[in-house]
Parts: sequence; structure tokens; C-alpha cells
Amino acid sequence: MLLEQHEKWPAMPFELVPVQLMKLLERWGQPHAATIPSKRVFTYRHALFRAEQLGMPFKMPPVHPFDPGKALRLAVLAKGELGCVREIFRYIRREGRDAATPEVFRTLCEHVGMPKAVMRLEDEDIKAKLRDNNDRAVAMGVFGVPTFLVNDQIFWGREHAAHGPLCRAVAELARGRGSQADQPLPTAPRDADFRISREDGLGRISGSASMSSIACSRWRQNRISA
Repeated sequence: MLLEQHEKWPAMPFELVPVQLMKLLERWGQPHAATIPSKRVFTYRHALFRAEQLGMPFKMPPVHPFDPGKALRLAVLAKGELGCVREIFRYIRREGRDAATPEVFRTLCEHVGMPKAVMRLEDEDIKAKLRDNNDRAVAMGVFGVPTFLVNDQIFWGREHAAHGPLCRAVAELARGRGSQADQPLPTAPRDADFRISREDGLGRISGSASMSSIACSRWRQNRISA
């Protein structure tokens, strides 16, 4: 869905980096949403709700979760070109296709103008590049998708990327509005010692935390792990 809103940030060049979500989840010991029945249902409903809210066509593929390996390697082969990656997502999420099946994947390759990709996806260099993307993501602390990397700081999640105040501040830096281009981003808590108190059955966060400034004096480049 974020790729469909790319035009909202015309001044921000995106470098798309395909990664394997399951590898990230395994690395950090997180369960996949599909393994928790109630979370699985919520995730599907939320995706439908967000698509309707944004006025975007959306259709779940016939099998989910599905094996995204071929689609990811196709994105790697396309060098993360935004138009190609967007068409891959549309083919799977708009048309509801199962790109893990050989025939459907062959049609996908033709759809994005890369019919010979079918013969390249088993090449070791393509697989190695995807593994390298995963390793670099883990080294940067990436734990889920989508994740934006802006000035060596990570921003995770659709809502945070589209509406979060920090990303809006980064967008202002990208546009170079006034003196903001030379100003640091807002501070964020780090290694905070929060105390949780219970009042009327509600969890409330209290206490103080030392604040450290996010080192981001000038916008440079934005990357997204998809």
C-alpha cells in the first residue's frame, strides 16, 4: 500500500531493498502473525480496512501465507526498480495471484517485462544478493517490514512511515524548507526506565527517561525494506 502512495513524497528518492520477512522474524524470535489465529484474522481484516480507507483495490492471494521467494528474487533481479516492484505487489495483492506457482510466476515475469527472469532466479548470485540484504537488515536492527532507513535511523510500520511525526520531519528536511534543513530531528527516548502502574485496570506509563537526540542533521537518503 505504501508503494501506491509513493507520489506523496516526490522529493524523497526511494531505494527499495527486498528482504525475507520470515528470516527477520526467526532472527529476533518473533512469531509470524499467521501462526496466531486471532492475529491472523485481525491482520487480514486490517489490510482490507486500510485498502478501503485509501480507495485501493485489494484481493488476498488464494493461499496465505505463501512462499514469496520467487517474487523476492524477481525484485532483486530488477534491482529494486520501483515500478517493477510495485507491479509485483499489484499482481499478488490486487489481482490475488499465487506467485509461488510456476505458471502464475511465469505470467508475472511476462507482466513486468522480464520473461527471461524465470531462467535466472535459481542463479546463485541472485540468491546470495537476497541473503546479503537479509544480513544487512539484521545488522541494522530491522525486525519487520516495511522498514524505512533514514539517516541511519529505522522507522517501522505503515502508519509510522505515512503519518509518524519523525518521518514528517524527515520529509521537511528532504524539501529543505527554511532553516529546518540544518536542524536535528526531535529527540527520542533510549534505554528508558519506565514504570508501569495499574489504575482502574488500565496500564499507565509513568516515570522519566533520559532523552537522546536522533543524529540526523541533514537528510541524505531514504531506503525501504519491502
